[in-house]
Amino acid sequence: MTQICEQSSTQTLVEQLFKLYNKVVFSKENLAKLMDVSISYISKSIARGYGVPAYKRLGHKQNSKVIFNINDVAEFLADTTKTL
Repeated sequence: MTQICEQSSTQTLVEQLFKLYNKVVFSKENLAKLMDVSISYISKSIARGYGVPAYKRLGHKQNSKVIFNINDVAEFLADTTKTL
């Protein structure tokens, strides 16, 4: 039952993110704005290996463009955001 509720809230979050940004993938810049953090924070979190959603690197070099799937972003936000 809890898993169904989590999937439902994640799907709702995906729908809200899509309405707001009209995108299915986010750049580091988009994610930083969404999370209200700096782009350098996102870059450092990627380098550390935690603190950001799952991502794909478009290329094999260290400075290749990084993208975040909307589903991964929604799941990350649902798991890390606390509600009062």
